[in-house]
Amino acid sequence: MKYLIVVEKTSTGFSAYLPDVDGCVATGKTEEEVLINMQEALEFHFEGLQLSKQSVPKPQAYSDYVELPVTA
Repeated sequence: MKYLIVVEKTSTGFSAYLPDVDGCVATGKTEEEVLINMQEALEFHFEGLQLSKQSVPKPQAYSDYVELPVTA
């Protein structure tokens, strides 16, 4: 399954979260590192859900852009 990951630049690197998976977050000094860390965090999170007999959430989030004219 594919999940939407929101990545944000911070003052110390990058952070990321998944809108469809509450409580699963990751950080990293680079974009590549935060994506690797998110993959690991998601796998660990899902293992915990399965061990506690909880269902894995299905991906539902998607992304799009809204464009507005720039006024000076």
